[in-house]
Amino acid sequence: MGSLASIRSLYPFKSRYIALRASHANVTHKLHYIDEGHGESVVMLHGNPTWSFFYRNLVKNLNDFCRCLVPDHMGCGLSDKPQHYPYNLKTHIENTVQWLQNLSIGRFHLVVHDWGGAIGMGVAIRWPARVKTLTILNSAAFLCDHIPFRIALCRLPLLGPWGIKYANLFAKCATRMASEKGLDALTKKAYLLPYQTPRERVAINAFVQDIPMDPQHPSYKTLEDIQNNLWILANKPSLLAWGMQDFCFTPHFLEKWKQFLPNVKTHCFDDAGHYVLEDASEEVNEVVRKFIAAHQSVDHCVPKF
Repeated sequence: MGSLASIRSLYPFKSRYIALRASHANVTHKLHYIDEGHGESVVMLHGNPTWSFFYRNLVKNLNDFCRCLVPDHMGCGLSDKPQHYPYNLKTHIENTVQWLQNLSIGRFHLVVHDWGGAIGMGVAIRWPARVKTLTILNSAAFLCDHIPFRIALCRLPLLGPWGIKYANLFAKCATRMASEKGLDALTKKAYLLPYQTPRERVAINAFVQDIPMDPQHPSYKTLEDIQNNLWILANKPSLLAWGMQDFCFTPHFLEKWKQFLPNVKTHCFDDAGHYVLEDASEEVNEVVRKFIAAHQSVDHCVPKF
């Protein structure tokens, strides 16, 4: 993996690690996370092929009145990347629960993006009383019968895994296709930093293969159970902040979320793509900050704007 020193100007956070036990074997692996600021906890869950770096500007925007907790899912970012590991939706949910329990986190605001949507909602339906608010960026937590062609190619037997792990196609293409406005050279470097070798891309490939498109898929039942229990969260204060130019999570997914969360507040960013926090960083940060501040408990100070 490349040196963090080269991106410290963008990602100036202290790295923290916690050992999580693996459910499939009597071993532990280190999960990396950042823990910045003080106040009510805000848990931010990234997707594939990103890492906690995706939330860097939101953390900087909230840490004056919130405790921002952002993990790198196992196999991602600066976390361990075991080669023989059950990289699936159920395990990522269990890891997140174990991480929060180990940190003794009580109630928290939840922010999700991409695969973080399914992982986060898996946590939320297990602990609905602990979730204060939901902030949903381009993501899904429900079954779908369509997959973008570009992602479908990455699921082809042999060719797909080879392209992801050995040519790094998924992560490299994401730095170009996931942002409508384009990423500068240092930001691209930062997104690719943890994924320099084929071994470091093991979870990127596993996430792609874990998309459940039919009932026989191992993660289908897990996602179906999440979908069937989203009604538990229907009355939670919730916010949708959506990049409308996303080639993967199109406006169809936005409308689907509204069906599950009928009282959700929606902010659409017409010129933003999948990496909505890159394309509309200042605007999204302002919307999220005001939303979370509006739902602070009375014993916490609400920031001035």
